[in-house]
Amino acid sequence: MKSTPRTRKIGEAIKEATAAILLEEIADPRIDLVTVTSVEVSSDLGLANIYVVTHGESDRQEALIAGLDSAKNRIRSSLGKRVAMRVVPELRFKIDPSVEQGMRISKALKDEAERRPVSSDEE
Repeated sequence: MKSTPRTRKIGEAIKEATAAILLEEIADPRIDLVTVTSVEVSSDLGLANIYVVTHGESDRQEALIAGLDSAKNRIRSSLGKRVAMRVVPELRFKIDPSVEQGMRISKALKDEAERRPVSSDEE
């Protein structure tokens, strides 16, 4: 989705409101310990991709997405009350891949540092 100052501002408002809604209003145990990392809003404001992370394996992440999808209408309704918009966009929840990629890169760098012998120049 193309990002403009307007869509970024609306995305940030949706991000903050969604995080508050998940914390205060949704009691589904599948949606426990979730963090909203970012929101991308389409240029026509009709669609919002909400990126989330949670700790755990892929089955935990699948349960999280299922829980969010089941609460989507309630979240959207609450968003309409919290964010001043004529039309609340359709919500799509996705797992944010950047956190896992960062952890994988960090582990690879650590493994490489441990594998390399220390040369006499570095001592």
